[in-house]
Amino acid sequence: MDELLHRVMTVLRGMWHRRWIGLGVAWLVAIASVTIALRMPERYEASARVYVDTQTLLRPLMEGLSIQPNVEQQVALLSRTLISRPNVEKVVRMADLDLLTTSAAARDELIDSLGKALKLGGGQTNIYTISYRDTSPEQARKVVQSLLTIFVESSLGDKRQDSRAAVRFVDDQIKQYEESLKAAENRLKEFRLKYLGVAGQGGPDYFGRLSKLGDDIADAKRELRAAEESRDAYKRELAGETPVFLPEAPSPTQSFNTPAIDARLATLRAELDNLNRRFTEAHPDVQATKKNIEILEEQRKQELASMRKAAESAKGPTATAVDRNPVFQQLRVSLADTEAQVASLRAKLASYEAQYAQLRNAARLVPQVEAEYTQLNRDYEIQKKVYEVLLARRQSATLGEGVQDFGGTQFRVIDPPRVFSDPVPPTRTMMLLMAFAAALGAGLVAAFVASQLLATFHDARSLREITKRPILGMITMLQSEALGRLRRRYGMLFAGGVAMLLGAFVIVYAMSGVLAKYAA
Repeated sequence: MDELLHRVMTVLRGMWHRRWIGLGVAWLVAIASVTIALRMPERYEASARVYVDTQTLLRPLMEGLSIQPNVEQQVALLSRTLISRPNVEKVVRMADLDLLTTSAAARDELIDSLGKALKLGGGQTNIYTISYRDTSPEQARKVVQSLLTIFVESSLGDKRQDSRAAVRFVDDQIKQYEESLKAAENRLKEFRLKYLGVAGQGGPDYFGRLSKLGDDIADAKRELRAAEESRDAYKRELAGETPVFLPEAPSPTQSFNTPAIDARLATLRAELDNLNRRFTEAHPDVQATKKNIEILEEQRKQELASMRKAAESAKGPTATAVDRNPVFQQLRVSLADTEAQVASLRAKLASYEAQYAQLRNAARLVPQVEAEYTQLNRDYEIQKKVYEVLLARRQSATLGEGVQDFGGTQFRVIDPPRVFSDPVPPTRTMMLLMAFAAALGAGLVAAFVASQLLATFHDARSLREITKRPILGMITMLQSEALGRLRRRYGMLFAGGVAMLLGAFVIVYAMSGVLAKYAA
């Protein structure tokens, strides 16, 4: 502890010995720092706070029905890109700062400095603070107001512009896909007309139809064979039947009819009506039934004609009634029915065989036609699906645009742009105090450095520690009255220099306060 006190006292004695150097440096630093402090203008801060409301009531109501952009992300991106050069140029024009510049270089420098001075903070709770510092309070307020206007208008304008651009893009895509869809539909229609009746037309499978026609032909052949056998049997029975000759002749007013044929015709006509309700005129069953009806009608005419002829021949005295045997006539009716059935079955078989031959001739086209039809149908379905999706997206985008216009993001100005009455730190008072502290510190440092560079010894102990030599003796200096007066004069002069330095700072501080009030 004694060693430490000794060293401290040694340093203080050395600094006191070089106190004039310290005082001179303090004055020089004081003059320079005060000049700088007085030349630096005080800056005033203008700020504004705005709240971005992204949680509106309309948004959850329209969820799932409209396309809703990520508003939080848009606002965050806008806040990061707000202080860009184009926006700063707008601020310069809106705040009339461009009137203060006379050259392009000065204007560029003003834009750069303004971009660095503008501050946009906050965002965690959707509350953003815009601040700016300037030597003119009114100019600072105008800059903040201009930037706040750009912040609100840019967000609303960008959202509407993005929504309208998205709707226009979707509309263009819908028109393109609509044209493509019409072309695909035309290609599909032309293909169906070109290969009508061939596989891949939306009906049964081609080979399934071919197999079914084969089965129908086999069934028709069996039915025809059975009908022909029945017809031959009727012919044999009719050839072996002996007619009965009756003596009486029919009266002139007798009417003729064919009940068996009429019953058969009624049955076929009812069957034809049923087939017409189910099939078209080109169906084989419809054509076969019509053919049977025509055959039976022709047979009925022939029967009626024969009956009238027989009745007329019976009027003569020698005429005899032939073929009046009921069994004989029934056999003839049955034979006519079987003949009509055989003709119908032959027509039906011929129609089946023609269709079968047509399908067999077109068999080599089936793989190519089916592949082409599958590709056309696939392209059509894909374009149709994309077209329907685009229509739904356009509706959602239109609803989303309405949501943004009527219930989108709301900007609420919490604190309008205002300027604080007190200048922001460092104020001129703080700078003057800092200048005074810097002057005192510089003086002390200068005295310390001078005492170390121009070292002096104030006692034998310091001399012995520095020289590392033994001290043989020490002579004490006797202070005279003249030397004492000289030292007191130097002390008073030093104290006066320090007092003048302090007084100068007090005067400058008081004058700065008066000037600040006068400027206000």
